[in-house]
Amino acid sequence: MAELRRYRNIVRWWWLVLLSTVIAAGASYYISDQQPRIYASTTTLMVGQAIAKANPSDQDLYLADQLANVYAQMAEREPILQATIDALALDVEWDVLGGQVSAFHPSQSQFLSVTVQDTSPERAAVIADEIARQLILQSPTSPQNKARQERAGFVQAQLDDLERRIQDAQAEVKKLEAELETAFSARQIRDLQSDIASWQSLINEWQRTYTNLLDFLQGGDSPNYLSVVEPAVVPDTPISPNIPQNVMLAAATGFLLALGAAFMLEYIDSTIKTSDDLSPSLGLTPLGSIARIKGKGYADRLVTLHNPFSAASEAYRVLRSNIQFMAGEQPPKTIMLTSTTPEEGKSLTAANLSVVMAQADFKTILVDADLRKPSIHKIFEISNSQGLSDLISNPDMEPEAVLQDTTVKNLRVLTSGPLPPNPAEKLSSQRMSQLVHLLEETADVVIFDTTPVMAVTDAAVLANRVDGVILVIRSGRIPRATLKKAVARLKQIRANILGAIVNQTPGKGDGYAEYFTPLAQIQTETAKRPWWKPSFLR
Repeated sequence: MAELRRYRNIVRWWWLVLLSTVIAAGASYYISDQQPRIYASTTTLMVGQAIAKANPSDQDLYLADQLANVYAQMAEREPILQATIDALALDVEWDVLGGQVSAFHPSQSQFLSVTVQDTSPERAAVIADEIARQLILQSPTSPQNKARQERAGFVQAQLDDLERRIQDAQAEVKKLEAELETAFSARQIRDLQSDIASWQSLINEWQRTYTNLLDFLQGGDSPNYLSVVEPAVVPDTPISPNIPQNVMLAAATGFLLALGAAFMLEYIDSTIKTSDDLSPSLGLTPLGSIARIKGKGYADRLVTLHNPFSAASEAYRVLRSNIQFMAGEQPPKTIMLTSTTPEEGKSLTAANLSVVMAQADFKTILVDADLRKPSIHKIFEISNSQGLSDLISNPDMEPEAVLQDTTVKNLRVLTSGPLPPNPAEKLSSQRMSQLVHLLEETADVVIFDTTPVMAVTDAAVLANRVDGVILVIRSGRIPRATLKKAVARLKQIRANILGAIVNQTPGKGDGYAEYFTPLAQIQTETAKRPWWKPSFLR
């Protein structure tokens, strides 16, 4: 359950997650848009001519694979790159060009791909084709290879000689065949047939030699033969930067980092946020939670008086019921409200609780026992010329002389009066104990608003003189360890801690004001709703 509450609290960091995601995506788009466009073009070559054979041997395929791997490495080395630079008159160093070139040879394949990346799509295609051409020039079977050119000259001379011999031999055979047709003696026929067979044998041998030499001259079926099978094409679109991909990755990264930060903040945040966080280890009974009340001043936030049908007002009524029923037949009559530190909303809570008590026909007295920074008179907009400090200083003065009526039936207020120089001594006096009993006798419920527990000792000296103490905790402000110290201090003086109220929680807090809203108000609100908005969204 605690982990579920922690995850639920993550939702309050939605603005951080959204802001981080938008900033990361926007920054990525801007940076990517400023980067130069990079284009890639690829030339594909084939090693060997095994594909032209009906039944290529494993040896041919193996040699072609090994040679393709060698050519892939050559494509990225200085000789090929420098030759490319010289051929194209490029104004770049070979090692810089090498950073733009990548050669890829799939395993067990005769194919070799040379890819060039450049800011110019046309230049990328030209360089890729030129590197392929330089690789072919390095092949021993290339017609442009110098050593091969020298060998080719000798072979061509042999071919010419063989071609002449074959033609002469064929002419001799025709001559002998003509003589054979006119021969009469058996011996003459036999001699002519023997001569024809000899010449035919020579012709066949010379033709085989001619074929082999011609095959060598043309490259033959050597596995060390390189040819272009797919020339480079000028690309239309850049490969970098990939703006949509960059933006998505940046947005996802920003989202995950912000979400991780939110989880981390929640993990290290030990403050009390809702009444569900008041675990048994703190020794506090959750009496309810009050949502954040909007208003410009103290009077505007007295919601139980000025806006009795609000969710906050209903939350105070829930709080009133919890206090009434927690002690069975004898609910506490004198209740002190305090907090751990200043600015947690204890005075407003005391004022609103007093109003709902009075609205329930309880004769209620609200006492401003904060003799350092009183505010009850500001909330109810009444005079503070006389009050509790006067009663403590004048034993003969009766409470009735300084109690002030309010616009709320059954509710009277005892303000702090002039601030004394020694408030702790005043509150710890015997006269203060007497006043608590006097007020208890004249009312059904007496609520004391006091100073924070951890700030000064004023609340501590009054805590064991009342029937019960309620701690007001501002949501998301007080660490668990600090609250634990405040509880320990109250228990040390044997104060009866009734429980705690979590104040200014996100959402609507406890209570369901709409359920108790009068029909006339519902009809008025419904009439104000836009006609186009469905009832379940209003």
